[in-house]
Amino acid sequence: MKELIGSPGTVSGLTLRVTQCAFAAASIALMVSASGFSTYTAFCYLIASMGLQLLWSFGLACLDVYALRRKRDLQNPVLVSLFVVGDWVTAMLSLAAACSSAGIIVLYARDLDFCKAQSHIPCRQFEISIILAFITWLLIAMSSHVMFWILASF
Repeated sequence: MKELIGSPGTVSGLTLRVTQCAFAAASIALMVSASGFSTYTAFCYLIASMGLQLLWSFGLACLDVYALRRKRDLQNPVLVSLFVVGDWVTAMLSLAAACSSAGIIVLYARDLDFCKAQSHIPCRQFEISIILAFITWLLIAMSSHVMFWILASF
């Protein structure tokens, strides 16, 4: 079987998972450090979604480290099926959270000019957190695409 970039149990797979963790953690950190984020449901959903993504990616990164140290092959149909389902679920949740949060910030910053009128609201911090969430979604979409092709090759 041809080895794809980002496959489980490889250095590229580990790198992809660690990068997912880093961007999800950065998105959470920026959103939590912004004052008043908890008054917006979409921002709370973004934190919950990125938290789930962080846990999922960290767990799979630990599994990749184990496979690399023990020289184990993680490419069996049962494991890859689990990875596909988990990646697709977290990808959909991450995309939904990022899109809903982006909708709120576009409404406030661009349409209503609420961010200019209310200077105490950290709109720039919200925007950066949402951008990081979209980058996290892009990384998990890449991972889920690779897992799907591995599953299809069995």
